Amino acid sequence: MPHYALTIIGSDRPGIVTEVTEILFKLGCNIADSSSTLLGGQYAMIQIISHPTIDSTAQLAAAFASLEATGLSAFVRRIEPKKWQRHEIGGEIYMISVYGSDKPGIVYRVAKELSDRQVNITDLNTKLVGSEERPVYVMMLEAVLPESIDEAELTRVLMALQGELKVDITIRSITPVEL
Repeated sequence: MPHYALTIIGSDRPGIVTEVTEILFKLGCNIADSSSTLLGGQYAMIQIISHPTIDSTAQLAAAFASLEATGLSAFVRRIEPKKWQRHEIGGEIYMISVYGSDKPGIVYRVAKELSDRQVNITDLNTKLVGSEERPVYVMMLEAVLPESIDEAELTRVLMALQGELKVDITIRSITPVEL
């Protein structure tokens, strides 16, 4: 079955998810994976969708053309058949949060320490919160530890980074639930 990456971007307002999913529902599409967030007042959504008979990015894109009138842009890209796969988590999952004064380099430094240890970042969100006078940078990420690193080592590395960046970093294990 063909899979497509659907990206929606536009000024945030209530009802965007309803509009997009209504189109998908009426087409008979299945949503395999999705993520959405608010970025500086812009709503951004990406979904991996499939349909048993639609075999054309142009056909899918045409179904979303009506969204342009509401201020949304839609982009559709076909995923090569061998490139789509269910994501298998192969390790211990951790939630890492970072809070501190806004400054360049926070995301890079944390990501660099993790990638140097083969830790896979599977989800990353950042926000600037607080007041204009006292902005606070918040980063939340989900990461999968390989067998070569344990929680103690991850904690040691991130606590050293916490001191260098003058931020607050917390780490907690997330135990997957099986249904």
